[in-house]
Amino acid sequence: MSSDPWGRVDETGTVYVRTADGEKVVGSWQAGSPDEALAYFERKYEGLVVEIGLLEKRVRTTDLSSKDAMAAIDHLREQVDAHHAVGDLDALRVRLDKLVELVEKRREERKAQRARQSEEARQAKEALVAEAEELAQSDQWRAAGERLRALVDTWKGLPRLDRKSDDELWHRFSHARSAFSKRRKQHFAQLDAQREDARRIKEQLVAEAEALSGSTDWGPTAARYRDLMAQWKAAGRAQREHEEELWNRFRGAQDVFFAARSSVFAERDAEQAENLKLKEELAGEAEKLLPITDLKAARAAFRAINERWEAIGHVPRDARPKVEGRMHAVERAIQEAEEAEWRRTNPEARARAEGLTGQLQAAVDKLKGQIEQARAQGNTAKAEKLERELEGRQALLDQALKGLQEFGG
Repeated sequence: MSSDPWGRVDETGTVYVRTADGEKVVGSWQAGSPDEALAYFERKYEGLVVEIGLLEKRVRTTDLSSKDAMAAIDHLREQVDAHHAVGDLDALRVRLDKLVELVEKRREERKAQRARQSEEARQAKEALVAEAEELAQSDQWRAAGERLRALVDTWKGLPRLDRKSDDELWHRFSHARSAFSKRRKQHFAQLDAQREDARRIKEQLVAEAEALSGSTDWGPTAARYRDLMAQWKAAGRAQREHEEELWNRFRGAQDVFFAARSSVFAERDAEQAENLKLKEELAGEAEKLLPITDLKAARAAFRAINERWEAIGHVPRDARPKVEGRMHAVERAIQEAEEAEWRRTNPEARARAEGLTGQLQAAVDKLKGQIEQARAQGNTAKAEKLERELEGRQALLDQALKGLQEFGG
């Protein structure tokens, strides 16, 4: 005989499972050893565990209906109650009981949710009806018409109510739409004369647009086409049978002109791109003059480069600041070199610099003497005050000496 905590096999090959109500016969095993018999029925138990786990997950995480869930639970309970497996069958019954409770809870929650959704749908449809009845009196034909169409789409997306309530609300909603359509139809019936005027105006606009299509006066003609388009829009719509034909002619004339203009502009853009390449090469040539060591040679070389620069045409507007900035940077460097040369060779400036340096040096020497005298007299506060003043004068002197060096002194 073989056994485990949940079952055993007796000498005759009968397999038993232990439950709270005592041992139950699982089945008879004659094909192999008792251990193989227990292992077989334990696997059947594990299969039930897996099935119950999957059902628990479906109930918790999907929208499985209560009816289908209960049917699945009953099917599993039948298998558990049949005692054709070895394991803790009582624990499986407890799990199935809890699963029944969960399904009942979910059923009540869904019932309450459906009630809430029904009430929300009623309120939403009542709001749609109220808005439709207000729109039925509107003179904003296009906006109100579009809004009413949107309300219909919204209505279709809402759940149905009980038949009586739904029919009553739909009747009011439909009546509001019909009233608006009737008023709009009467309004547009009065527009026939205006549409005829619009047709005559647009025929004149088309004639002018076609006459302009071959123009090469790009700027003024493009501006005139914008004016014609504004007049076209202001003229209103012609009769439907004329509107498309007139528009196709009007648009076609514009397309001819703007296609020709685009072709010319494309050639211009290609030329300007080539000009940019040439100017970038000249800017690079100018930048090789830096740093300036021979001012006279650099000035002459830059003048020659600039003459070639001026001979080149326009470059793309968005690239102009960068490439011109490179040339200006070289030009500024030459100007600064010229100014430095002028200062270095200017006798008056040199004399002023030497005079300022001498005055500052005398002031520094005088302060140093006053500081020594104050220290000797034990007047520390005066000495510290004079030292702070000395720091300022010394800084000015250092700066003046640096400037004097630019004159070669």
